[in-house]
Amino acid sequence: MKIAVECQSPLLQKSLEIFLARFLSSVKHCDIVVRDTECLNDEKCFYIAGSEKADLKKPFSKSQLILALENKYESMGYSDRVAEKEPIEKDEPVNFDILERRIELLTKEYQHNIINAIKAFYEK
Repeated sequence: MKIAVECQSPLLQKSLEIFLARFLSSVKHCDIVVRDTECLNDEKCFYIAGSEKADLKKPFSKSQLILALENKYESMGYSDRVAEKEPIEKDEPVNFDILERRIELLTKEYQHNIINAIKAFYEK
């Protein structure tokens, strides 16, 4: 199963990229495109929103997302389950770019908080 993510919400975009890291593909080569805007007459589109028309209603968990995408994938005519069709290969290198950016962001935030605490302590 190959999935592309195209969301207007940067937070949803990044969350979906993290959740679906092993399935990500370009829009040209994907089986399903996950969007947060309603898409009409596009069989490949998987719509996520808070409305009843959505394929997956917010809020959702990672397992709910994967299950809903598997169901969509099967409804498109692919009979094999995703877990059986695409096992994780041990020799395949893992991309840690997203994790590295997240750690870098958290480290900077932590550093900023420590500096502010020290400044506040000495300004009293």
